[in-house]
Amino acid sequence: MNTNLKKYFKQLSQTIFKELKSGEHLFLNLTGDDSQFIRINGSKIRQSGVVENYFLDFTFIMGEKEGSLKTTTAQITLTMNETLDLENFLNWIHQFRVELPNFPIDPYAVLPAKNSEDSVQENSGKLLSREEAVFNLIEPWNNKDVAGFYAGGIIVRAMANSAGLFHWFLSENFTFDFSLYTPAQKAIKMGYSGSQWNSKNYIKTVSGSIKKLEALEKKSIKIKPGDYRVYLAPAALCDVIEMLGGVFGEQSIQQNQSSIRLVRSGDKSFSEKFTLTDDFSEGFVPRFNEEGDLAPEKMSMIENGVLKSTLISTHSAKEYKLVANGADSSEGLRSPVVLKGKLSESQILSELGTGLYLSNLHYLNWSDEVNGRITGMTRYACFWVENGKIICPIENLRFDETIFDLLGSSVVEFTDFDEYCPVTSTYFNRQIGGVRTPGVLLSKMSFTL
Repeated sequence: MNTNLKKYFKQLSQTIFKELKSGEHLFLNLTGDDSQFIRINGSKIRQSGVVENYFLDFTFIMGEKEGSLKTTTAQITLTMNETLDLENFLNWIHQFRVELPNFPIDPYAVLPAKNSEDSVQENSGKLLSREEAVFNLIEPWNNKDVAGFYAGGIIVRAMANSAGLFHWFLSENFTFDFSLYTPAQKAIKMGYSGSQWNSKNYIKTVSGSIKKLEALEKKSIKIKPGDYRVYLAPAALCDVIEMLGGVFGEQSIQQNQSSIRLVRSGDKSFSEKFTLTDDFSEGFVPRFNEEGDLAPEKMSMIENGVLKSTLISTHSAKEYKLVANGADSSEGLRSPVVLKGKLSESQILSELGTGLYLSNLHYLNWSDEVNGRITGMTRYACFWVENGKIICPIENLRFDETIFDLLGSSVVEFTDFDEYCPVTSTYFNRQIGGVRTPGVLLSKMSFTL
């Protein structure tokens, strides 16, 4: 089926391009997946099913040269019947041919080009069969109170343009995002994901989560607001890094909407121990964007605390007379990786001493985006630690900090191990990508409520 899908998209694209008239141009982008979804609650299967859907987004351009182009976009759901899909597409094109001459000129639009070699990347996996998945997910839990969501199958991203460029990306993988509860409804949140299902590793993850749950049985204490020494586990730091997803966009920096402008100006800085890259080398995310431009396989954004790169789309490149570097139109990080440090897992509690061990955060948001201030809550397995020993769980706290403290002046050390935190969103279709990050020990983190 995978080979047939690639063949179908390529054939449909070529048929569509033949329908274009002089002065008409197209970017086509395919998004979709063929996945099994299983929802678990109370250690029982509550919902199981398979969804296959593919969406074709397209940008239609009218005009002969850049600087005088008019553009518009639309989306159709593919039926996998070429006659019907072509009919649906042409209905939009007929409408655009009437309406687009009345549109204003898009001064930053670019014409399709064969600006790189075609690419095909297929990352096949070894997943549980759809019959096995239901039983294998449940069996190791031994009736513990677990709730979770499994998604597994193929994810596809592809693009083609009317200048003849073709890119194809397919990844076969799974994610199992779950929470395990005590009788008092305290919980820990963990996950198991990858492209190769390994039953031994899954059972190890289950056993580890059950063991961690024991630490939550003690009565929680309420911590007073104030500054505390803190350890952020990889999953917690992942949430912070996700907040940085859009701050490196050149357009937002130029428009003074991004806190990274303060780093560029020299008014703020990060820790010299902090290095952040947009790294496509693991193959979790395609390098091509919606216009077919290829991002570098690895690009340093922050290197030892110093700003090295921003994300520049073709739009921003034209507007600000810069050189585009393969960023997509949102100019967001697509495959962020934080460099590991020197703190070993066995040293975490002793180096923390007295303070807070935070496994997870949630409800993160900007409280002052242009100045880099974020707020959020602790969640799940978060503990009070005294003299290097976990004492008891804590009630939820709200923090309010700047990214320049969390990833700058407060950094003591990053861990020498990291974790990959995949995106688990399935709205419209399964999303791709994630964040690879270590944990971090902080000398100070401010809690307000």
